[in-house]
Amino acid sequence: MLTLAATTPGEPEIFASLQGEGLSSGCPSVFVRLSRCNLACLWCDTAYTWRFTGDNRPHRDEQAYDRAANQVTLSEEDVAARIAALGGDRLVVTGGEPLLQGPALARMIALLPAMHVEVETNGTVPPSDALDRLVGQYNVSPKLAHSGNPAELALPPERLAHWAAEPRAWFKFVVARPEDLAEVLALQASHAIAPDRIFLMAEGRDSATLRSRAPWLAEMCQEHGFRYTDRLHIHLYGDTRGT
Repeated sequence: MLTLAATTPGEPEIFASLQGEGLSSGCPSVFVRLSRCNLACLWCDTAYTWRFTGDNRPHRDEQAYDRAANQVTLSEEDVAARIAALGGDRLVVTGGEPLLQGPALARMIALLPAMHVEVETNGTVPPSDALDRLVGQYNVSPKLAHSGNPAELALPPERLAHWAAEPRAWFKFVVARPEDLAEVLALQASHAIAPDRIFLMAEGRDSATLRSRAPWLAEMCQEHGFRYTDRLHIHLYGDTRGT
């Protein structure tokens, strides 16, 4: 069984859209959003996947979500059938933190052998062997200090070393202010990550914020040889579920 996020009560967040971020930005994709996360980012735009009533981990919106209305549990066969019905050959598994459900996720993906699979992860959870064999691309987004997560939880050195040595892994760092760059550079140096494997993305849940941060973020990418990524889905659809 898989535990998914919901777009509306009882309706799993499985949808077709364009990938909005990173290496595959602009590619038509089918998305499945899983529920639960082991981290708690202050600015998380999918807090409905983890900040349920009774969870007092900090978030800037301070909103608690009803678990029953925001989670759906389905069999791996049901999830695979819903994904297949949307067509396409690219699957993006996102969250929450998808790797928390690695074994069940592997069983589901095995039912979709023709799909190229991307997994979006915060980088703190190792993939199971069964899942790892089925993944074509990892979009790894380590959380910097401004996320509010303690470094010992968000940036375990052994996990970062694993992803740095994994050729299928691409790094995406969410940047809120120019001062965040120093932390990115330190992580890059300590793990010998090639600059062209690093994307910088502005933190923001609306087009105005993203555009205001784009000029100085683009300059940083040019200076250090990093890649710039926007949030295409925010510009197209706003900060909405199922897009």
